[in-house]
Parts: sequence; C-alpha cells; structure tokens
Amino acid sequence: MAAYRSSVRVFYPDPRALVLRSENDWRRDVLPRALSADHAEFEVEGERPYLEYKPCLRRGTELSWSAGTNKLALLSSDAPSDVYPHFFSGLSGRITERYRFAALALGRELTLRFYLPPGYTENTLKRYPVLYMHDGANLFFPEEAFLGRTWDVDETLDQLDAMNVIDEVIVVGIHSGAREQDYTEPGVEAYGRALTEELKPWIDGELRTLSEARRTAVLGSSLGGVAAFYLGWRWPQVFGQAACLSSTFGYRDELLARVRREGRAGREALRLYLDSGWPHDNYEATLAMAAALLAAGFELGRDLVHFAFPLASHDERAWSARLHLPLQLFSSKLRRLDEQLGA
Repeated sequence: MAAYRSSVRVFYPDPRALVLRSENDWRRDVLPRALSADHAEFEVEGERPYLEYKPCLRRGTELSWSAGTNKLALLSSDAPSDVYPHFFSGLSGRITERYRFAALALGRELTLRFYLPPGYTENTLKRYPVLYMHDGANLFFPEEAFLGRTWDVDETLDQLDAMNVIDEVIVVGIHSGAREQDYTEPGVEAYGRALTEELKPWIDGELRTLSEARRTAVLGSSLGGVAAFYLGWRWPQVFGQAACLSSTFGYRDELLARVRREGRAGREALRLYLDSGWPHDNYEATLAMAAALLAAGFELGRDLVHFAFPLASHDERAWSARLHLPLQLFSSKLRRLDEQLGA
C-alpha cells in the first residue's frame, strides 16, 4: 500500500479526453475517478510525499502531453492539486503590443503592455491574479528600457512556472510618461484614481482575471515603489498586495507620517514587501518604514516582508535579480495551499 495519497483536479475545456501519466509508470494512463463539466479528478499515490506527473489528452490512439516541465503533486497535503494545463500553446508567455489607455483622471493616455501566461488563449477555464507594475517601459524590451536594462519579467515568470512554485499571473506594465508627477505627492492621488477607478475595471472586463484585492498586486521600484505603497495603503480594498523595491520614502511623500498616524485599521488583509540594497539604495528610509509598519501592527514574515541586499545597486538588473521574491510571496502555490487548508 502506498504511503501517500491525494487527488489532482485537471481543468480543461475537454475534460473527457484527459488522462494522467506519472513517474509511477510513464507508459500507463491513469484514468479519472470522477468527471464534471470542466475538470477531471484523479487519485494519485506514491511512496514519497510528492509525485511528478503530466496531464495528457487521449484521443483514440493519439496521446498529447501537456506543455512544460512535469507537474508536482504534494501528496503530504489533504488539499487537492488544481492544474490548468495547455497542450498546443508553447512554453513561454506572450507580451502584447502597446495599448493606449485614455485616463480621464489624468487627462492623458497611459501606455500599457500585458504579459499573458502560456496557455492563456487555449485553456479558457483559467482565471489569473494580476500584477500591476510601474515604469512599464523597463519591464520587457531593452530597446524601450532606460539605458537598455530590463526587469526580464517574462523570463522570471516562465522560470517560476517551470519550477511549479507559483500560480501563473497576468502582468500589466504601465508607462505613465510623467513618473515624477505620477509617483509623488500630490500627483500620485490622481494617478491612483486612474488605476483604481478606470484602468483596473477595464482590465477585469477585458481579461480573465481574479479581481478581488487578495489576488491583485502592485509593484514598483524607486519612485515607483513609493507609488506602489501609496496605492496599497490608500486603496487596500483594491490592491491587496504591494511590493516596494528600493523606494524613495520621504521624497515628496508623507507616507511614513500616515502610517504612524493612521495605523493598520482597515488594512488587516494588506500584504507588503519592502526591500533595498546597501549602501546608497534607500536602505535607511526603507528600514524606517518597515519599523513603522511593525509598530502599526503588521506581522513580520506574515503580512510584512523586509529584505536588505548587501552591495546591491539601484538599477533594473538588481531589481530583476530579486523579482522572484515578491512574486513568490504574492503568488506562491504554498500560499494557495495555506488558504485552502485554512478555509
């Protein structure tokens, strides 16, 4: 008798064609124990607390393996593993063309690019968390980025997906064209209203998103980190997660005073990631903000994470190297498991 046993639920528009192959015997189909309109449920077991497997499509004698690396079922948990495979869409996500979004609150356009995860157009049952990122011109393409340095966002997301460590996310890259105005006070208020009242409702209507605050994150660096914090602090019912890298706290903003004055009331579900390099990378200002958040009632390691990186520079290459940390904090599969077990 196997030492570990759990279940895998595979969601796909054609669930009756689904089978599993696993490391127990890669040549044998595992048939579903139950079928519904949108998924097939499989029982899996093994001698170890984890099992590598692949969803497959069985159509007569033809077998199609799902794209990407092997999936990983954690048999040590009672919660089922939910997976949304794709078979014909390749391994990489897609970066869209530029969009021009007319923001009434700003009286001008914002330039957008979207990262859509691999399989987005094929497996239409899947809905995704959304990450809004500032300084959108620096995210994907060297020819658009400041000094040709990018965050390599798509490569990082594709790698984390291959590792089976995060749930896939949609990224909305926002290039405001007026960062000094939009990322500092008082202009950040209008910028925030444009995102919360105009852009986010439009995104949720156009794309298959998970729209609740706990599935919506905002991230930025330097002045963009301040803007990310402002949005999370000002509208926690919209942006439930904020990542602030190398943030210029105290430069044309009063956020530290607001944290000390307002406290955590109404922000109990807000999750914050703060970091900086050292020295000369807003280290002291970031550390002071983290201390104020602790005094306001945030719990270190649970809803507040703070890191300092020795000798890290203030540029896109440094931020790219540690982007995986807030992504894992906000979209980790273990976090989803924790939510399932706590429900």
